[in-house]
Amino acid sequence: MNIVVCIKQVPDTTEVRIDPVKGTIIREGVPSIMNPDDKGGLELALRLKDQYGAKVTVITMGPPQADAILREAFAMGADEAIHLSDRKFAGADTLATSNALAGAIRTLPFDIVMAGRQAIDGDTAQVGPQIAEHLGIPQVSYVESLEYDGKSTLKVRKATEEGYQIVEIATPCLLTSVVPVKETRYMTVGGIVDSYAKEVKIWSADNIDVDENKLGMKGSPTKVHKSFSKGAKPAGELHELTPEEAADLIVSKLQEKFII
Repeated sequence: MNIVVCIKQVPDTTEVRIDPVKGTIIREGVPSIMNPDDKGGLELALRLKDQYGAKVTVITMGPPQADAILREAFAMGADEAIHLSDRKFAGADTLATSNALAGAIRTLPFDIVMAGRQAIDGDTAQVGPQIAEHLGIPQVSYVESLEYDGKSTLKVRKATEEGYQIVEIATPCLLTSVVPVKETRYMTVGGIVDSYAKEVKIWSADNIDVDENKLGMKGSPTKVHKSFSKGAKPAGELHELTPEEAADLIVSKLQEKFII
């Protein structure tokens, strides 16, 4: 079994800074981590490897410093790593990003493509499903856990707003994960040491099967129109009241806002 896991390096903060001119993320001075949902997808892939045997290849697109999350994936148990790094990829929206990743995956043997549900810097949840569409394979999103029949069928537990669904899907396929980070494995000391002895393959736009007009800013049909920081909330009011007075105050405030 061959599993390809798409991972992304993201800022380790909820206060993401945006370049007001380009509409892109400013990463300088912000600590970075592996996107939590992607780490969950990697964990699902490694569980399949533990149970059934598999080759796990991780792939990311990003600047040179994204090498750190590929080393982390090695330390967790991944077998190979590919880093898409080229100025032609810069400024990509979700469509251009998925085009690049799908172009790389298309050149690899794969039975399962794994990705996180969404990235914490963009929160679009679009890249995984778009990759599946580019590759022409079925997909299941919001995967919590899975079982494999040892042949060509996966039984997955898919989270929904009402609870969950059990879905069967044949390989090759793409899954997006919602496995929480607290359920992912830790890197071992030996794994960390070994990770820096392993080769990360650096691929440019010339290594993937995609028209360059579909990459980077040229291949991005969406642009950020405007970006701004959240305004500060006004100071609250503190009231020391009896329960009856508190109830009257709450009712009056709700009436002021025409809620009741």
